[in-house]
Order: sequence, then structure tokens, then C-alpha cells
Amino acid sequence: MSNVKTEMDLIWGGEEISKVIGRTPRITFALLEKGELPAKKVGGRWVAERSKLIAFFMEAA
Repeated sequence: MSNVKTEMDLIWGGEEISKVIGRTPRITFALLEKGELPAKKVGGRWVAERSKLIAFFMEAA
């Protein structure tokens, strides 16, 4: 087995995701529902990986 530790920085909930991307919760939920952000629903709650959100916006810039 490898000693490499894989750590994911997960952001739970649309409101927390909105803080990371600098948008209002309303806009963020609309983007999430349209599938325009790299996130998925788990148990009825949105979850996103911080590095994927940052990479997504770096590509868009």
C-alpha cells in the first residue's frame, strides 16, 4: 500500500459553494441546478471539491 495521503477539500451546501465562487446563493443554486458547476447532489445536498471549482473558473477565465 502507498503512504500517499489523498485529501479532498469538499464544500458542502449551496450557500458554502456560493461563498467560494463569490456569487449569491440564488445565482449559485441556479448554476447548480442547470449543471453549470462541477458539483453533484449527495443525499439531497450539493457538494463540490474546492480544487475542481477553482480549476473550472481558471479555465473559464
